[in-house]
Order: sequence, then C-alpha cells, then structure tokens
Amino acid sequence: MTGRTRNRSRREAGQARQAGGRGTAPAAGADSLIHVSVRDTDWDGVRLHVVTGKGGTGKTTVAAALALALASNGRPVLLMEVEGRQGIAQLFDVPPLPYEERRVAVAPADDGRPGGDVFALAVDPQSALIEYLEMFYNLRQAGRALTRLGVVDFATTIAPGLSDVLLTGKAAEAVRRKSGGSFVYGAVIMDAPPTGRISRFLNISSEISGLARVGPIRGHADTVQSVIRSPQTAVHFVTLLEEMPVQETLDGIAELREVGRGGIKPGGIVVNMMREAELADQGTLSRVTMGSKARDAHALEVALKAAGLGEDADLAADLADELADEAHTARSQRAQRRRLDQARQPCYELPLIKDGIDLAALYRLAQALRDQGAA
Repeated sequence: MTGRTRNRSRREAGQARQAGGRGTAPAAGADSLIHVSVRDTDWDGVRLHVVTGKGGTGKTTVAAALALALASNGRPVLLMEVEGRQGIAQLFDVPPLPYEERRVAVAPADDGRPGGDVFALAVDPQSALIEYLEMFYNLRQAGRALTRLGVVDFATTIAPGLSDVLLTGKAAEAVRRKSGGSFVYGAVIMDAPPTGRISRFLNISSEISGLARVGPIRGHADTVQSVIRSPQTAVHFVTLLEEMPVQETLDGIAELREVGRGGIKPGGIVVNMMREAELADQGTLSRVTMGSKARDAHALEVALKAAGLGEDADLAADLADELADEAHTARSQRAQRRRLDQARQPCYELPLIKDGIDLAALYRLAQALRDQGAA
C-alpha cells in the first residue's frame, strides 16, 4: 500500500480541520520538542528526518527533495550532510559548503503561501567539537589548538563513537534550537550514512558507554539520544526495486528495531528511480512471460508487415528480445515491491528522471512526496 492511497482520508480530514480554522500551536516549554503541523501527513510531529539508503540509491537526492517538500509549508528547514562528500552543494549547484548554515533554495509556494527557505550545512567532527567547546565551555581557541595538534583526529580514530556523537549532536542541537520562544527550524533533514551503518551511527549510547559513563561527554550523548529516541525523529530508507537494495532496506529496518528496542523509529521507505511501467497491465505481462519468444517474434513480424514496414525478421526478433526483457524487469520489480510491503512501513514512489537532477527536478520530486503524504 502506498502513502498516497493510505493517507487520502487523513489528508481530507486535515483539510476539513484547516477549513474550520487552523488555530495556534500551544506554547512549548524551553526543552519541549512538541510541534503542531497545519497539514496532515504521515509524519506529523516529526522534526528530525534521518535519510539513509544503500549507496547508489540516491539518498542525497531524496533528502534534498524531502527538505524542499517540508519547507513548502513556509517554515525554514535545515538540510545537513555528515559524510564530507559535498553532495548537497553539487545538487543545488552552489560552492562547497563550509561549517555554516547557508540558504541554498526556496521551496515552492503551497496553497498561496510562500515556500520556506532551505538551509544547508556540511558537518564534520572537528568543527562540531570546536562549536561544542565554545557553546558549553567558552573554549573555542582550545578546540582549535587541539585540532592543530591532531588530537581530534586521533580521538575520533580510536573512538569512532565520539565522532558519531559529535555529528548527531549537531542535528539534535539544530532540532532543539529556539529563537524568541519558537523553534528556528520547522524540520531538520539529515543525509545520513548508508543503511549498513545507520543503526550503529544512531545508537550512540552503547557506542559511547565504553568511553565515558559519566561526565560532559556522557551527558551530551544522553541529550542527543533523548532527541533520536523521541517521537520527533524518524529514519527513512531509500531503495530501488532491485534485490540487493531491497534486502539491505529490510535488514536495516529490522536491525534498527532490534537495536533501538522501539526507541528509534523507522520511518518511510522511498522507492527511488521508478521506471514507467511499459507493461502495466497484468494480463499483457502474463501473456508475454508465458509465451515463447519465437511466437512473439512471429507476431511482431506480422504486425510490422501490416503496418507497412515490410518483412524484417531481424527487427522483429530484436523487438521480441526487448519485450521479454521488459516483462522480466516488470515481474521482478513487482516481486521486490511485495517484499517491501513486509516491513509494514509507509512506502513512497519517486519517478526516474532521465534528464539529470537539477533544482526543477528536485521540485518535481518534492511535489511527489507531498502528493503521497510524506511531507
């Protein structure tokens, strides 16, 4: 079941509520993460969207599209990456991102309201540590000195959990940040590590337990975990309808449930780069898959002759091969789609864009996510 079908009634109910008056969000305490959305979606109340996926599935593209979709309600959002690849800068065609939140796009307008700004940030452990020392201990110069001496690289090498705490800590800080009593960002979207590492990356409590059981590092880790393990965080999985990405997605969701013990919430499954089905009709697909290639080639040869294209057995054979390949692909994709249904998570489908990904293409993908209730 796709997000579009399952959430139609929910969105209609939300629209009815909005027509009767949007109201105002209740005042939140200084440490509260409660946020009320005026649009009914699958992820109402979620403010930290973690996007993961097997390499090559387009998780950075999906994270960017999700950021634009979430910003369409008029609130600014923060899109951050943690792997040092500068993938966000390439997508939005801007210079490499420093450790500084910079506006990279404006979301399209929605229902007559102007879209919100999309800010982007490339996070690295060294810069995150310097900022942490400055914010909590007023020790920015000490952090820079440690960096020059190579202490930070040494520490994060022998204790990878520390690096994860610093990276996820920045996301948690952005989620909690307020100005004038309101949250600065309506949502934070993290382009996270691949599926095979996501559980360990987010389960920082166990990773840091061997390093610090008490003290500021442990306290910081516990604060980060209070955000990650709250209902305000969801982990979305990006996949293709191919055997290996689908298997990694199912394994990743299962591992997240086991490691998180219910505290880290799996989000939606985004099936990216969906090819337009040439054989969408089940009856046509069955006839092609059950028929012989020779019979198909003969039928195509007759059809070519009837169309006035002459008798060309080689062309007919080539067309029969393409038809058989298309049928095999369609049948395989349907089987993989059924496997994804086993995860019992909302599933969204994004089209394959053959002309390359630019801002217009990201707008198109963002709209597809909104149409299906993902944002």
